Amino acid sequence: MARAPRSLSRSALSRHSASPRASRGLPRGRPLTRPDISAEGALLAGGGRALLLQLAHPAVARGVAEHSRFAEDPLRRLWGTLEYLYVLAFGTEEEVRRVARHVGGAHRGVRGEGQVPYDARDPDLQLWVAATLYDTTVELAEAVHGPLPDALADELYREDARIGTALGMPGELWPLDRAAFAGYWQEQLGLLEVSPAARRLAVTLLRPTGGPLWMRAALPLVRLVTAGLLPEPIRSGYGVRWTAEHERRFQRTFGRLLAVYRVLPRPIRHAPATLLLRRFRSSTAPAA
Repeated sequence: MARAPRSLSRSALSRHSASPRASRGLPRGRPLTRPDISAEGALLAGGGRALLLQLAHPAVARGVAEHSRFAEDPLRRLWGTLEYLYVLAFGTEEEVRRVARHVGGAHRGVRGEGQVPYDARDPDLQLWVAATLYDTTVELAEAVHGPLPDALADELYREDARIGTALGMPGELWPLDRAAFAGYWQEQLGLLEVSPAARRLAVTLLRPTGGPLWMRAALPLVRLVTAGLLPEPIRSGYGVRWTAEHERRFQRTFGRLLAVYRVLPRPIRHAPATLLLRRFRSSTAPAA
């Protein structure tokens, strides 16, 4: 299958992508696999990007603003999403059913009428949320490992349909292939309009008034990386001022972060997946 066009009008990561042969951290001679990608801790760097893309849909933003504790604990949604993704990638079928029931239960009753009606179980909204997570995974994976081989990219695309279908999204809603997805993605970026509710939620996420000292110390870096990874026109929709100097600073900073990340041992790179899976299994284990 021919390689699908990248979904961003400008690939923010292109200067720093590893060569296709540079699947760092893998035993010599072993090809990169989908589980390798799914376990990468580098995906954490895209958490803010994926979340702000989701909130750029006015219905998603209204649902989050009116039916979640986002303002009290903005990181809760991020950790919950990562846990869900790791269980989908590495859990047993029973664990996948369990986490899907948990997420589905949290979405029950998340609906409203008015000028911007919403329902968290709307298949089109489930598709958009799944699309943001898939696209962000590919962006970060290619930054770390270089362009993915077509067979691996196709496998990742097929498997990531589960992000939506596990929650009840009809499988036929997932675009047929990567080229079809690229068309869907570009169409959505042109239709989305960042609402005032989304901008308020972004401030809560990226400029919180509380939180531990380590988190507040990291926030300037988080804001820079998140803004640099966002595609236009979504970034400007959030009111982010982005000049050529901002772009150069992002490229320098992200390049250094990737250089350090690529030489880390695999157990460290995979630590978020390991820890969140352990937390999920501990919290859902039957009482002795």
